[in-house]
Parts: sequence; structure tokens; C-alpha cells
Amino acid sequence: MSGHVVVTGAAGFIGSHLTRALLDGGHEVVGVDAFTPYYAPAAKRANLADLAGHRAFRLVEGDLTELSLEPLLTGAAAVLHLAAQPGVHTSWGSGFAAYLHHNVLATQRLLEACARAEVPRLVAASSSSVYGDAPSYPTSEEAATRPVSPYGVTKLAAEHLCLAYAQAQASGLGVGLLRYFTVYGPGQRPDMAFHRFLEAAFDGRAVTVYGDGEQRRDVTYVADAVRATTLAMTAPVDGTVVNVGGGGPVTVNEALELIGRTTGRRLRVVHAPPRPGDARHTGADGARAEALLGWRSEVDLATGLAEQAAWVGGRREGRTAPAGIG
Repeated sequence: MSGHVVVTGAAGFIGSHLTRALLDGGHEVVGVDAFTPYYAPAAKRANLADLAGHRAFRLVEGDLTELSLEPLLTGAAAVLHLAAQPGVHTSWGSGFAAYLHHNVLATQRLLEACARAEVPRLVAASSSSVYGDAPSYPTSEEAATRPVSPYGVTKLAAEHLCLAYAQAQASGLGVGLLRYFTVYGPGQRPDMAFHRFLEAAFDGRAVTVYGDGEQRRDVTYVADAVRATTLAMTAPVDGTVVNVGGGGPVTVNEALELIGRTTGRRLRVVHAPPRPGDARHTGADGARAEALLGWRSEVDLATGLAEQAAWVGGRREGRTAPAGIG
């Protein structure tokens, strides 16, 4: 595979793991990140601290809607588009403007630039949030997409933009879409459930669970998500949506019990009403990922949570080594 790889959102949770894996695989990588304040930019910079000065890595800071993109894309073998405004609950109300900007407008501008620069392949990260409360379980890529949050709406809009460009005869751009199902592991964003639960366990604080805790999530270890993404660079996925799910849905209550066993600490749970935008259950049908990518998840939840717990514990003790790839 000749040419460099461009990773947008390179300093984020999944993006930093992906960047490191690509470099370990011998690729030259141009990373792009806007360092938005959704969570502390310092945490994102720490994600890439070990790559400073790496001969095959260049970091470009800036907003995809403002940067001059074609110089970064010319000669690229692939673009892996992970940049986005994350989070379901802050996408309501006035917060929606940021989601429209970073998830829709930025994606459209990137697609235009990819077409002009004749990039042969773009792999875009989407989300299980596009399904909403899916009518079938586990959910195949053919299921209806009915997001139940503004965040999910913007991710679905970005998907449709990608597919429109993939179908445009003149663009020559091959596009693959990966719908990630709740990615976890070392370096997970601080607003995400497993990170919050682990921090509470180590602190001895109560854990707030929204709803009865019986809501079920398909969770995917970050190294597995990265492997699916790198496979999609060359797999026959042009114009195709592919689920990337861990294959072992777990209830929130079951996850809390496992976190208690992993950390050796008893968790205190406080229940609060369910929040708007949270799907009741998610679960990926992985047949297409296996058929097209040759991919299935390899890391079970107990192993993955142990890795994340070790990373959280190490951070708290002042060890600042990067999260690594698992």
C-alpha cells in the first residue's frame, strides 16, 4: 500500500490507538485534530505524547472546515475519518450547533477535498447510535435507522454524505462506513460509562446509573475496533456500511459487577431516571464484518476491562505512559 494515511481525530481515544497501530505497521501517518474542548485538550495531547518526534508521524492542528486540506491529502493511500463531536446527551438544545459543525459540515468538506485530491479510499467512523431503538436484535446493517438523539442524527447525515460521494461517478472515491458499538479500553473518554465507573470504584464514590441498569450494550475493545478499521483500508467495502461490535452484549448491572470484581472494590449504585437519547439495547450482527473484513472481535469483556482498569489505576498513580493498543 503506497502513500501515507491521513487520520482525522488522531488525538482522540480511538484515533490515537489507530495512529499508533498504523505507525507500528510501517505506515506514514498525517494526523489531524482540532482539540475541541468537549473534554480536556490536555488529555488528548497526552494520548499522542509518545509519538512526538516520530519520523513517520506529522500532527496538523486545526478544524476540518477551515484547514487547507488538499496539501494533506495529495498522495494519500487512505483517509480514516474519526474526527467528530461525540456524546449523546450534550447534543440537545444549543449544543446541537457543534454537532452540525463537526459531524456534518466537516465531513462534507473533507469529502470534497478527498475527491479533488483523488484519494482512493476513505473509511469513516459511524456509530450504533444511528439505529436508535433498533427493531431487531442483534441488529444487522439492513435494519431501519431511526436515531433517538441529535448526535445520532448527525452521524446518520454524515453516513449519507459519504455514500453520496461514493456513488458520484466523477469522484472516484471509495468509501467504507464502520458503525462502532460502544468502544472501551485504555484511554477511553472520561465521559464514557466504563471510565466513570472505574474512577468511582477507585475513589469509593457512588456510581450513578440512569434507569434500572438492565439496558444492554454491545461493547467493543479498542484494539478490536482499530483492527477492523485498518482492515477496511483494503477490504471490499466501497459504498458499504459494516457493524463493528464486540459480539457479547452486557447489561450495565453486569458490567458494574465485573468492575467490582476487577478492582476488588464494592460499588455503591444510585439510580436516576433514564436520559433522553439513550437506546435501551444495542447489539451488532457481525456477519457482514466477518464476510467483508475477515474480522470478528477477539478481546472478551473481562480481559478488556482489566486492561482499562490497569490504565486508570496507573494514571492515578502518576504513571503517564500512553494507553497502547492492548
